[in-house]
Amino acid sequence: MTTYQVNHYINGELQQSMQPRFADIYNPALGSVQGQVALGSEQDVNLAVAAAAKAFPAWSNTPALSRARVLMAYLNLLQQHTDEFANLLTKEHGKTLADAKGEVARGIEVVEFAIGIPQLLKGEYSEQIARGIDACSMRQPLGVVAGITPFNFPVMVPMWMFPIAIACGNTFILKPSERDPSASLLHAKLLKQAGLPDGVFNVVQGDKTVVDALLDHPEIQAISFVGSTPIAQAIYARGCANGKRVQALGGAKNHMVVMPDADLEMAVDALMGAAYGSAGERCMAISVAVAVGSAADALVDAMAARVKSLKINNGLVPDAEMGPVITHAAKERIESLIGEGVSEGAKLVVDGRNFKVPGHEQGFFCGGSLFDHVTPEMTVYKQEIFGPVLCVVRVPDMEAAADLINKHEYGNGVAVFTRDGGTAREFVRMIQVGMVGVNVPLPVPMAFHSFGGWKRSLFGDHHIYGPEGVRFYTRVKAVMQRWPDSISKGAEFSFPQNK
Repeated sequence: MTTYQVNHYINGELQQSMQPRFADIYNPALGSVQGQVALGSEQDVNLAVAAAAKAFPAWSNTPALSRARVLMAYLNLLQQHTDEFANLLTKEHGKTLADAKGEVARGIEVVEFAIGIPQLLKGEYSEQIARGIDACSMRQPLGVVAGITPFNFPVMVPMWMFPIAIACGNTFILKPSERDPSASLLHAKLLKQAGLPDGVFNVVQGDKTVVDALLDHPEIQAISFVGSTPIAQAIYARGCANGKRVQALGGAKNHMVVMPDADLEMAVDALMGAAYGSAGERCMAISVAVAVGSAADALVDAMAARVKSLKINNGLVPDAEMGPVITHAAKERIESLIGEGVSEGAKLVVDGRNFKVPGHEQGFFCGGSLFDHVTPEMTVYKQEIFGPVLCVVRVPDMEAAADLINKHEYGNGVAVFTRDGGTAREFVRMIQVGMVGVNVPLPVPMAFHSFGGWKRSLFGDHHIYGPEGVRFYTRVKAVMQRWPDSISKGAEFSFPQNK
């Protein structure tokens, strides 16, 4: 197999590492190495920060409308290259082409939102707050900012960060996952083609060495991170200790409550997509179905039949519903946790361990698994499995379902399926979770809202993208002004325009 190498992108150019180290890039469907990614050093981070810092004065002083026009050109290029992004995702992550195209589309929505930055950055003005004194406020960029993104959405999650950051006038350094890094360079290529000045967007590939260097660098003003809770907590603590603004989105254990009056077919369809889509490697994946009262038996029976019939294959196969997981280590971890669930007394209704796809025997495939009679004390309930495993917990009523969810350490996403408006309204009001769906299994907000969980699913004060993203990447300046002589000199006869 022909292999390739993925390097850094600094100051508008591809760059080799200062201290060469490399990691293998796998094709998860085949289980074989297809390329190598550079693992950057502190020196590489220093180069990227220097380039970003040099570009910041001119970019931050570029009118917001001009910055938006660059993003508009980038948006047009994204739409033209959707298939190229999707193929990269399928090759390096393993998700199906349909799922990959959906990921690109959801990322594009954030770019569309960021194009409205002239409106989003508008400040406030108060006339005559005292005699002869007016007051105003404005939002201004922070400077050099950075994003550290996960393997499960290598196109979309970076677009949760850098379009808004650069639209606000910041310069940006991206540290993508080393497991599927190629999409980061396609972003860089298209941004340059769209007219983004060199140094405004940079990519440093790497591992913990690069993360630590970003967290410790004194010129980086803010860090955005998406990943597991232990790492999110560590990044938040270290970044804040270094005086940075940090938003760190962590793990999840998302529940879907199925009430006895729910449309069973609708609920099963929702659970299949939400639990097994992208092989369960989503921070918004539903990993726990909370079956209320008489809903339990029918739900488990219907789910078992559907899980057994999942079409699992290479993501390039047109009718594939689920592809492989990201690495062999991930597959081993998932299967180990399934074993723990069995040993702790959960009923394994469908066993997805040791699953093989003909012609792809070395691929990192897990079959869909389904547990019933799971209890809150079990490891499969407490831990984020991040794989195609659904646990069914049985409770007697809605109050018990809400209590179960509210006691969990994570508070990322939740859904309730019911026909009763009163039940839904009360559930939404009492549940202690950041994103709630009513008959919607994956309540991921649109780009003009903001994404984020509660409790140990988020460290920091700001949710990501949307209005919260604009607030995260800017700071407010308040101005009071009084003019002894406000008469302007000279005349301008041409029609006023953006310059």
